[in-house]
Amino acid sequence: MAEGTPGTPEAAADSHARASEVVNVLMVGVGGQGIVLASDLLAEAALIAGLDVKKSEIHGMSQRGGPVFSHVRFGPGRVQSPTIPQGEADVIYALERMELLRWAAWARPGGAACYFAQDMYPAGVSAYPEGLDEEIASRFGPVVRFDPRELRDRVSPKVKNTALLGAMSTLIPLDPGCYVAAMPRLCPPGTADVNAAAFELGRQLAQERLAARDGEPATAG
Repeated sequence: MAEGTPGTPEAAADSHARASEVVNVLMVGVGGQGIVLASDLLAEAALIAGLDVKKSEIHGMSQRGGPVFSHVRFGPGRVQSPTIPQGEADVIYALERMELLRWAAWARPGGAACYFAQDMYPAGVSAYPEGLDEEIASRFGPVVRFDPRELRDRVSPKVKNTALLGAMSTLIPLDPGCYVAAMPRLCPPGTADVNAAAFELGRQLAQERLAARDGEPATAG
């Protein structure tokens, strides 16, 4: 993906050319994981790129660990609706593994998944069934998977949502510089730099693994 100076006519033209149609990204997780901030960053990055953006989110029980989801849609023309029709998501970004499966029907055929293999059990559940990662791989096209233990010593748990956003940026047609430009506007004061570093680490890891597995199913993690 070409780098560009965010907000410049060149960067906007580049993002317009690559996002020739509406891009649908569904972002899911549970309360407290940072879905709302990650989706705000994605939407702001698309705005910086000069694209039309619509966003919708539900986080009514987020304070108690309930499900949180956000629809983000953007493109060079007018985006008519803020919600993604079932079966039309280009990418599902998930900070919790079962939430990804719960929303798998929203992916288009061959759509991508980008997720943390992290389990946050609802009340009354102490374990998930075996084979969740295999089930996810069977339902999606490209898959980027991170084990939370893998990033534990490399980024703060508070910015793992941004690290996964960086990984997801390898799967959608949007100038990565636009995400970084969005961070000073939306991240908590004093955290733009650490979020930018986490974004770059996630992006780098996803690129390395997808490249290493070229010729095999595009799964990272």
